[in-house]
Amino acid sequence: MGASLYPINTNPTQRRMRILDIDSRLSDLSQILEKTKQIRRAELEKIARKLSGWMIMITKEKAIYHTMNLFNYDPTRRCLIAEGWCPSNDIPLAQLSLREAAESTGSQIYPILTPLQTKREPPTFHRTNKFSAGFQNIVDAYGMARYGEVNPGIFTVITFPFLFAVMFGDLGHGILMTAFALWLVLSEKSMAQFNGGEIFSMTFKGRYILLLMGLFSIFTGLIYNDIFSYSLSIFPSGWIWPTDFPSGQPVEAKPVGVYPFGLDSAWHGADNYLIFTNSYKMKMSVILGVLQMSLGVILTVYNHVHFRQGYAIVAEFLPQLLFMECIFGYLCVCIIYKWLINWSGQSIGPPSLLNMLIYMFLSPGSVSPQDQLYPGQGTVQLVLIFVAALCIPWMLLAKPLILRHRNRQKERKHTSYEDSENAKPKHVEVSYNAYNESQDVKNKKNELGSVQVICEEIEEEEEWDFGDIIIYQMIHSIEFCLSCISNTASYLRLWALSLAHAQLSSVLWDMTLKIVLSLPFPVCIVAIWAGFAVWFVLTVSILMIMEGLSAFLHALRLHWVEFNNKFYEGSGYKYTPFSFKSVLSEEEYD
Repeated sequence: MGASLYPINTNPTQRRMRILDIDSRLSDLSQILEKTKQIRRAELEKIARKLSGWMIMITKEKAIYHTMNLFNYDPTRRCLIAEGWCPSNDIPLAQLSLREAAESTGSQIYPILTPLQTKREPPTFHRTNKFSAGFQNIVDAYGMARYGEVNPGIFTVITFPFLFAVMFGDLGHGILMTAFALWLVLSEKSMAQFNGGEIFSMTFKGRYILLLMGLFSIFTGLIYNDIFSYSLSIFPSGWIWPTDFPSGQPVEAKPVGVYPFGLDSAWHGADNYLIFTNSYKMKMSVILGVLQMSLGVILTVYNHVHFRQGYAIVAEFLPQLLFMECIFGYLCVCIIYKWLINWSGQSIGPPSLLNMLIYMFLSPGSVSPQDQLYPGQGTVQLVLIFVAALCIPWMLLAKPLILRHRNRQKERKHTSYEDSENAKPKHVEVSYNAYNESQDVKNKKNELGSVQVICEEIEEEEEWDFGDIIIYQMIHSIEFCLSCISNTASYLRLWALSLAHAQLSSVLWDMTLKIVLSLPFPVCIVAIWAGFAVWFVLTVSILMIMEGLSAFLHALRLHWVEFNNKFYEGSGYKYTPFSFKSVLSEEEYD
């Protein structure tokens, strides 16, 4: 059959001895394999305990060698030369660190740090702490500031949570947000090591932003006198309701004083409550918007002074500020003036400021009786329109004409300098590479006997074009004039979101707790617990998270579009020093 045949010892004793010998050898091999497995496991466990440290060390060494490869080697002095950026205030600290490093290694050669003068654009470095880092990240997400440019992060610390609170103003919701943010702040040491995902990490990094947003929401909630859609009677009301009135007829309250702080509690529940708060919050939004945009225009002065563009103060800042204040600043003054007048004692009713602003341009110099706010109003508005109209060609032509005048002066100086240089005796200057000299250079060296080696940084100037400047300035001027209108209207989101938040809170209360509180005694015990659970869950999920995120994004837009575009270019680049922490976070021990 083609099978393999194996000889078998017919002696049983010898077969048994053979089997025992094979079993003994198999047992020895099994023990060897088991011992090898145990030793290998022990070695791998020992390596595993040190692997993380080894990977960190290797990553650091790779980063060090990668950075040192950027150095230039000087063969004459046999040293490495590096050029980099360092904050001016940290130069003494860097020198001290280099000295301590040289002493610790016992080296006889000490590193030398020398500041250099350069025309390159420096990176931007903002010193932040755990409080201001979140606000600065909001600004950096829009764009990194140029070196020396006004940093909006300083103002964002206050304006951002305040504008958020204007839209989110509710005392109860502000207390809940403040409590959550305060818990994150007080437990920040333990929470810093907690890995809760990307959303929790972003929330934790912005804990101080949340804290200020909650505190400002408490303030605006007291101003609105609104706590979970209800009011607080902290002070005596400035209105009194009549005791005797016919049934089924509307009743008007009589003023008896002024509520000391915020909105009078008597307005809550009144039929004209929505009409009053709409008018109040809409005008308040316009005033806040014009104030913030005016601040943005004023901040351009600091940029012009720092970048030595003093002509821009006259050519851009003054016409922009006058244009804005003659129209929208005047509107804010009229709003405040209208608030200060007691119209109940006037022969005419309060005028509509929107109609007044429209007819200010449609019929300049004339004011209808129903739009009359103060005597001499037509003359004042005519002057303001004339100044605003004058600012448009001022913005359009002043800067290009000044730049053209400066360019002509520069050309005349350059021409006179060239004429004086042509009159001087000629001499030969040769720039050559010491490692690869051409034959012409060698011949000139022999003829002149000496060679002057020139090594300088040459910056090419862009060709100046008056037409391009005019087109750019025209676009800039039109954009500013139109943005004044659109940006002012954009601040009405403060009014819209505040109204939506208050109404949504009222609806949520009426649909949950208000229903269960009106139930009879035996049923209301269980219903109140269930109603409160539903109300609390919906309050946190809808009003706190969804409405809070919506108000956050709208406040972010107001700072990026309406405020920053007045003075902030954000065309710089960030200062990124060598840091083991950043290197390890990028590598992730791969």
